Amino acid sequence: MKFLVPLSLLSVTLALRDQSIAVKGKLLCGAKPASNVRVKLWEEDGGPDPDDELAAGYTDGGGAFSLSGGTAELTPIDPVFKVYHDCDDGVKPGSRKVKFYLPKSYITEGKVPKKTFDIGVLNLETIFPGEEREMIVSRMRRDNPFFYDYD
Repeated sequence: MKFLVPLSLLSVTLALRDQSIAVKGKLLCGAKPASNVRVKLWEEDGGPDPDDELAAGYTDGGGAFSLSGGTAELTPIDPVFKVYHDCDDGVKPGSRKVKFYLPKSYITEGKVPKKTFDIGVLNLETIFPGEEREMIVSRMRRDNPFFYDYD
């Protein structure tokens, strides 16, 4: 009986498998590049297992981004790409938050993604279905002395 619990934990640990995904694209605010916009790659879990942030970054001066990350899970991961922005948002508190569920066909077994999902060019003026507001987002854009105001 003493060995049952450690044996169970060992079997669960061995059942975990490394999975990874990558996403790239370009963000616009109208006709201008959406530079220094916060982007994140998440793995959303249902139930008691908390969601995992796989990668985070900012768009470059041309609005381009590329993120990749991974985690170990028992079941296939549910990758989500999130964008936190203030395009066409006026002076409302917080940032607009948009989520895109990525195709499972781009999930790679292992720690390094073998292919990248190209989400294309997204114009953030669009009002996306299910859009939310995020009150606490790191504000690289607003604190950056090279901030390009695209609003």
